[in-house]
Amino acid sequence: MTPQQIELVQSSFAKVVPIADAAAALFYARLFQIAPRVKLLFDSDMTEQGRKLMMTLGVVVNALKNLDAIAPAAQALAVKHAGYGVKAADYAPVGEALLWTLEKGVGDAFTAEVAAAWTAAYGTLSSVMIAAAYGEGAAA
Repeated sequence: MTPQQIELVQSSFAKVVPIADAAAALFYARLFQIAPRVKLLFDSDMTEQGRKLMMTLGVVVNALKNLDAIAPAAQALAVKHAGYGVKAADYAPVGEALLWTLEKGVGDAFTAEVAAAWTAAYGTLSSVMIAAAYGEGAAA
């Protein structure tokens, strides 16, 4: 990712932080709409799950300048998710739901350039996670 992309991701995420609970609810509603199968993977309090999601996103967004620092935690999380039944193919609708949620949360400031920056960030992180949980070939 370029420094400009990192700045775009960080500045746009800062606009979502004040509406974190609503953004998380939007995210899961959209995810379950486009990938109903994944709803079966959740049996916990979705409000708490949403808070975990937003906290994790915050950590990742703040670490974009040094992704190597969070890679081990992301890899461990991916392996844990695989144990819950998450498939490599599930990462695509998660990315789609994330971008949709950000567009709703950021509004007009969610430009094509911001979308491309988020796509790069999610692609980088999800590739690391998929490789850790399912092998290098699955991340391609």
